[in-house]
Formats: sequence, C-alpha cells, structure tokens
Amino acid sequence: MAAAPAPTAPASSAPAAGATMAAPSPAVTAAGPGAPPPSAAEIGAGEIGADQALIDGRRRPGEVKALPDRVTQDNEGALRAPPPEAFPTDQIPVPDRWRLIKTLCPLRNSVFPNVEAVCHSPFDPYHQNFLKGDRPIDLATKPKWLPIKGDDWFLALTGISDTIVEPRSFPTPVNRQLNANSGDVDVFGKGSSVVAAQTFIVGGSLIKGSTAYMPPIIEYRLILAYNMSYVDVNERRVLNVRPTRKSHRFDDFLGLQEAFVDYHIRNTSDRFDFDSVRVGIQPFQADFRGFLFNDNQLGIRFFGNRDNNRFQYNLAAFWRMEKDTNSGLNDPTQKLRQDYLFVANVYRQDLPIPGITSQLTAVVNVNREDEVKVDDNGFPVRPALLGRLDGRHYDVAYLGYNADGRIGRMNLTASIYGALGTDRKNFFTGRDAKIRAFFGAAEASYDVNFLRFRVSGLYASGDKKPFDNVETGFDAIFENPVFAGADTSYTIRQSIPFAGGGRVISLTGRNGILNSLRSSKEQGQSNFNNPGTVLLGAGVDADLTPEFRISGNLNHLWFAHTQVLQVLRTEGSIPKDFGWDYSIATIYRPSAIQNVVFRLSGAVMEPGRGFRDLFDTGRGTKRYYSVLFNGILSF
Repeated sequence: MAAAPAPTAPASSAPAAGATMAAPSPAVTAAGPGAPPPSAAEIGAGEIGADQALIDGRRRPGEVKALPDRVTQDNEGALRAPPPEAFPTDQIPVPDRWRLIKTLCPLRNSVFPNVEAVCHSPFDPYHQNFLKGDRPIDLATKPKWLPIKGDDWFLALTGISDTIVEPRSFPTPVNRQLNANSGDVDVFGKGSSVVAAQTFIVGGSLIKGSTAYMPPIIEYRLILAYNMSYVDVNERRVLNVRPTRKSHRFDDFLGLQEAFVDYHIRNTSDRFDFDSVRVGIQPFQADFRGFLFNDNQLGIRFFGNRDNNRFQYNLAAFWRMEKDTNSGLNDPTQKLRQDYLFVANVYRQDLPIPGITSQLTAVVNVNREDEVKVDDNGFPVRPALLGRLDGRHYDVAYLGYNADGRIGRMNLTASIYGALGTDRKNFFTGRDAKIRAFFGAAEASYDVNFLRFRVSGLYASGDKKPFDNVETGFDAIFENPVFAGADTSYTIRQSIPFAGGGRVISLTGRNGILNSLRSSKEQGQSNFNNPGTVLLGAGVDADLTPEFRISGNLNHLWFAHTQVLQVLRTEGSIPKDFGWDYSIATIYRPSAIQNVVFRLSGAVMEPGRGFRDLFDTGRGTKRYYSVLFNGILSF
C-alpha cells in the first residue's frame, strides 16, 4: 500500500542541498503571487500540474521542485503508487508499508549490526515479528503445506497464559449422606474453599489483504484453550454427586474457542465501508457491557458498516454448543444443544448527540431442550430441579436499546431490555405462561486528573406471582457483565448455591449479576421465575502511575421480589435486603504494556437480612470473602 503523504511545510525559496531544479513551465511562470487560482479547465488541459492544484482554489507557495521518478514495482496484486504528479515534490511515495518496515528494520545490516537485535525478536511482540503479522509471508520460503497463492498473506499467532489463584468462602450445603465433619448437622457447613486454575490459549489467523484501512479479504482463525484446575472445599457432594468422592478435585480439558472463516464480500465506498460474512465458532457480544449474551458459539454472521463507519450492523444466527462443566470451555465432542439464537442489531455513532453511540438490538432465543441433561459431575442441569421437575422449552424475544460514549466530560453506558415470549410448562403450575420481564442498567463516570469516579444502577424485574400464567423475572442468555466492579465484586464473581429450595440450583451464577435460580449459566436453561435483582453502587479508579491502577467498589444489592423464594423455601416472608459488597483491586502492567498484566483483588460480602434469612449457617458467619490473583502473559 502506498504510504500517505505527511503534512508539508511551505517550500523554501532556496533549494535544498543536492536538489535539482526543473525549468518551470510557461503556465507556472505566468502565475505570480497575486494571480488567481487555476481554473478546472486549465487543470484538465494539463496546463497546471497536479502539484499546483492539490486543494481546489489554492496553490503551493514558493518555487516548484522537480517531481520524483515514477515508482516501479513487480509484486503482483499490490496497490499501485499514485503518479508523481499527485505528491508534493519534497516527498517520495512508497508502494507499500512492508517495504518501509523492511527498510527501517533490515534483516541484515553490516554497517549497524546492533539494529538487528533492536528491530527483531522471536519472543518480544513489540519488535518486528513475522509471527504476528508485521510482514507478509514470503511465498518463496513458505511451507509447502500452506495452501496460499498470491501476495499480501499474513500469519498472526497468539499465545496467552492465564493463571488464577482464588481463596473464597460461600454458603456450602451439608451432604446428608456423608458429612465431612461430625459436627455438621445443619443445612450449611464450613464455607471456605480454594480454586487454582491455569489456562493456555494458543491459535492464530491466516489473513489475506492489506489491512491498514480495508478489512481483510479473507481470514482463517483457530483458537484452542487448555485448562487445568484444582478445587478444594470443606464438604462432600459439592464437587461430585457421589458422597464417597473426596472434597477436592483436579480436572483438565481442551476446548475449541474459535474456528471460523471471515470473507470480505465487497466494499461499498472509497472509504472502505464494507459487507462481510463470518462462519464458524466465533466471539459475539450482544451489547456494550455483556448483559445479555457474551460468548463464543457456532454461528453465521453478516456484518458491515456505512457512512465512514458511523453506521454498523450485525445479522447473526447461532446454534449453541455444550460446554465442559468445570472449565466452561466449548466441548466439540458433544452434540449441539437444541438452543438457537437469532440476532439483529444496528449501531449509530453521534446519536442522539455527538459523542454517544446508540445501539438497537433484537435477539430471539428458541429453546427446545426437553430431554434430561446430566453434567460431568453427575448433577442434573436440564431441566432445573425446581418445582414440578418437568422438561420445558421456551421462545423469548429480547428488544433492547444500548448507549455508550461521552457527554462532555462524563462517560456514560446504559442498557434497557424487554423480554417477551412464551414458556411452555411453568415449573410451578405445569401450564404455559407468558414471559413479560424487563431490565435496565446504567453506569456514569467522571474523570478528575488521574481519578475516575463511577456510579452504577441496575434493575432486573422479579416474579411476584409465581402461580399465575405470567413470568416476570428477567434472565439473560449468557451474561458476563463488565459492570459495577465486574469479577472483582463478590456477588458477580462467586456462585451462591440456593440450598433448601432447589437441588443443585444457584441463586447467582459465576461471573453473573442476576439472581436467576439456574442450575448452571453454561449448561442450564434461562429461568423467568426468579426474584430479580436491584443494585446501586459507587466506585473509583486511580491511575497512580502508567503501570499501576487501584480500584475500589461499594455495591448494595436487593431482591426485586421474594415471593418465588418464599414458595421454594416454604417461608412466610423473606426480606429483600441482599447485602453490601465491598471490593478493591490492584492492576500492575510492567512497562505499561498489555502483554504482561497482574491483578490482585479482594472482596467482602456483608449479608443483609434477606441473605441471612436464606443462608444462616448457624456458625456465626457474618461475612463472606473472595480473593483473586490473576496473572496474564500474552504474545
């Protein structure tokens, strides 16, 4: 691709050293400083060169230098350099940026041998590196097994190491068949546990096209993730359905996270507005903060943009894959779920005001999973073991508006969703029920020097009439919210089991914010008979140095309604107050880069009256904790 000309200062009346002056044409000598600008007819007739008419109605001041020689190139298919007349005379066009990179960082340099070590490194991603797509593949030396032809093919490899060490505590149900401790005769036992996990993510992309401005012509991508995990809890039958199994477990799994082909259909403007299609296992996020759906799933997606990228669109259909129970990774060895998603959304920048991007979203979730599904640990996950225990399926449409951007110095994110549909076999009544639920969330922040102050609010409707034919509890498809502290927060990070009212049911799921009463976020079905969620929070982010950030969050949570909990727990009343969530996180990036990131966070959950009513352990437990160490190395 031709290098774009840099801004040019007015030319001096004296030529630079070594410059050669060309005799000016008669048309140029006739035009003095006070002469009118050349007309379009003069330009079209060739009387005025392109260098004198780069901008309509203006000329370059000073004397005209000789034009550079025309650039020649022999790499077939590369973008041709514009003719010399299109450039200022003090700049030289190059045919593509790969030649420029090769000139600045040569592979061999006998004059300055140390340049090689500075410019090239097989391990440092910030040096020029063939493995991460800095230069095109040399067809003369490419591997024979690589099925590519033509120029402008690039290879971009990815390697990530993700390490987690996580001590925590939560209300742990006591196994009735075999207690780990002789004194555990209550519903809940000792709540402390620890998780250690190591995930290696490897993969790469094979891309064709000069992608500085235009999308790739075609891309092939494959990403694999290998997870090893160790979990130790204090009670039996928490990690496995068999009470004779030990209270600790080591597990590993290899998952297929991405495998797709991305094909560029066409450009629709000279500014590279485009239409493309992507087929295969691919990441997709339905909104800015991951409230509704944020996952890697098998699907086909048409996407593109218009109006200089100010308008964007997605049309997609996904057929959900089963996930491994303990790692949460995609399991391609299992048959696909009977759970389908159809998505349409559009984005518009600077709407309704400059600085705000608006998104309209419509998602239809069609679920036909009537059969019983048991997870890898022996626990039933479909249908959820609540109420009548019947198999169920549902059709639900989510209609939403999302906004993200800035109003003056204030940053703003907002989401609103309505859920409309039909649930066949309500687990309370066994009859068909209408789904009528809604959700709203907003987070605003304000920057003062190195500080960012945040306030958050969220409301997810709950079901206050469990036995009628309308389900009003909002539930997502696959949430993974970046909101109110995200996984630094105790209530978002930890899964809280709902013991005593449903077998193998969680009040909240891991990395989720909704009180959904699902068996599993990864393998369970959405549930619209739930108590709902209310959250108000505040936080502050402090960038103390370019390498070091500290964040603090304070959230107060409530149930929207507790009638569903009262029926399931056979209690007359349960307060709505869920509790207070305090958390603090530190992030350290050595050398201020994203390739090495360390995070240490801690959170404390102080139960409210409603939480204590549900999870009174009888041990005087007043608070629960979550500590998270996370180290990420990426190439």
